[in-house]
Amino acid sequence: MDEIRYILASASPRRRELLAKLLTYFEVVPSNASENIAPGTDPVDAAMENAMNKALAVSERYPDAIVIGADTLVVLDGSIIGKPADPEEAVTMLEALSGKTHQVITGIAMVHGALDVKLSNFDFSDVTFRTLDRNDIEAYVNERNPLDMAGGYGIQEVMDTFIEGLDGDFNNVMGLPLDLTAEMLDAMNVVIYRLQE
Repeated sequence: MDEIRYILASASPRRRELLAKLLTYFEVVPSNASENIAPGTDPVDAAMENAMNKALAVSERYPDAIVIGADTLVVLDGSIIGKPADPEEAVTMLEALSGKTHQVITGIAMVHGALDVKLSNFDFSDVTFRTLDRNDIEAYVNERNPLDMAGGYGIQEVMDTFIEGLDGDFNNVMGLPLDLTAEMLDAMNVVIYRLQE
């Protein structure tokens, strides 16, 4: 039986850092799948669909690997808040999150193309922001330039300054819930080993 190859279909340095806590060796092949979300789509469905699309896009090129896709969405009052297009939009997003509780949903998908094995799931966290001062928001955006982060922030950077409360997995908010990812990797490995016997 061949050793299983793992590929992370993400360019996110945060996901790479987190996955390294679970896997000794994996490759990184960023996906070119779009993250378009149709208006009115349920946020959980959107996160899981985006994650699956990312994994499938990379799996087409690497069918003998377990490809891991992930997508993290920030949801405020039922509306999905994406990644800011520019610093001004990042400031606007953070002002909207100020003093409120929002949800962070990460969809995870794993695909082994050659064996036609697909698995997906999601994790969910509630994050409560303190009431923020505009000067603090602007200073954060200017210093960190969080344009590649859903909601315009990275929790690892603002935990002590912006966050009043967190109910759920910190790593989920960073972009890869480790407990869920470990469970899914175990399930994928069991299925693949059985199919290869």
